[in-house]
Amino acid sequence: MTPRQRRFLEKGRVGRLATTSPAGRPHVVPVCYALDGPAIWIALDEKPKTVAPRRLARVRNVMANPYAALVVDHYDHSDWSQLGWVMVRGEATLVSTGTAHTGAIAALRRRYRQYHDMRLEESLLICITPTRVTDWGRLD
Repeated sequence: MTPRQRRFLEKGRVGRLATTSPAGRPHVVPVCYALDGPAIWIALDEKPKTVAPRRLARVRNVMANPYAALVVDHYDHSDWSQLGWVMVRGEATLVSTGTAHTGAIAALRRRYRQYHDMRLEESLLICITPTRVTDWGRLD
């Protein structure tokens, strides 16, 4: 990941996480994320969900196929010269404890004040280790 790509990701507030079901069907959801070292972390937080975190499609998909992508974009409907995006592809893992989990929670809380009141210590996190990062358009 280049410094320019990293700055763009750090500036973004929401990404779209893409995973693939065991049947090969794509699944994309908007997510909050944080960078901690080279990894990108996504919390399965306390926002209302229709199923338990471990039964979410994104979790089942990562368990079946660890390859995932995260896209963060900037779209300006009136000025297309401002468009840009960064796509991070990599291997996703599920993490529920440990030093990396603790560091990721701190990074998520620095980015999103809403996480200060959530019990993220008890949360399952998705960690994406980038293997390829691509971009397009204006990143500054």
